[in-house]
Amino acid sequence: MAKQAASGKVRGSRSGRPVMALLDLLGRRWALRILWELREEPLTSRALRTACDEASPTVLQARLTELRGAGFVELGEGGGYALTALGRELCEMVMPLLRFAERWKR
Repeated sequence: MAKQAASGKVRGSRSGRPVMALLDLLGRRWALRILWELREEPLTSRALRTACDEASPTVLQARLTELRGAGFVELGEGGGYALTALGRELCEMVMPLLRFAERWKR
């Protein structure tokens, strides 16, 4: 999870605002898609890559590393990736945005 340092800075944000750091992380290529694909069940790296339309393994691993570092994703005992409690909470918070996007699309 992003932690605030004594200087008032938040990892990933020059402004020190946690929301800016979160939006920066979620705006990175494949980050939201990874969270979305993990919302129902853990997936192996290969299954996740397939679910993400064959995303580059390098980019996928970079995003997984960042999402793990932020506390949203964990590597399970069976080798698959899964959402943490924090990751599940984030996905629940994104659902109203999904509903809004569906209405907006029409």
